[in-house]
Amino acid sequence: MVVQASNSFRLATASADGLHWILRRNCSVSPAQLGLTFGLLSTLSLSVALFFWFQGAVLVLPFAALELMALATAFLVYARHAADGERISVHGGRLVVELETAGRTERCEFARDWVRVEPCTGHGLVELHAGGRSVRVGRYLRSDLRPVLAREIRQALRMG
Repeated sequence: MVVQASNSFRLATASADGLHWILRRNCSVSPAQLGLTFGLLSTLSLSVALFFWFQGAVLVLPFAALELMALATAFLVYARHAADGERISVHGGRLVVELETAGRTERCEFARDWVRVEPCTGHGLVELHAGGRSVRVGRYLRSDLRPVLAREIRQALRMG
């Protein structure tokens, strides 16, 4: 069972195994909805192109196909990144950061006691440093919420 963290945490969620921040890309259309939209647009475009092809305008069909290939490429690029996100967890003696980009997940684990949280700098992201490694998080948050994320991570690292 997942419950909202105490009042001091605005972005985190508490569970039995620790605190979690799940930061996702703000997508107004899911990949399934995008596929349905593409199917409807394709059907309409090909229907019009076939109508004109039967009327003797044979060049309409190849251009419609070219248009649909360009649209499919744009939709695939969008769908590939629709599920991008970041998951940050503090549990036990570990801080775990998982970054998902285009279906590829990168995972970094840090010893909780050694993590240093740097505030939003010139690039605008929150930096987590420990053991000679660093990772930037907060790319899917509004810039005004990134300092809140940094404060909450610092607070969670001090707890427990």
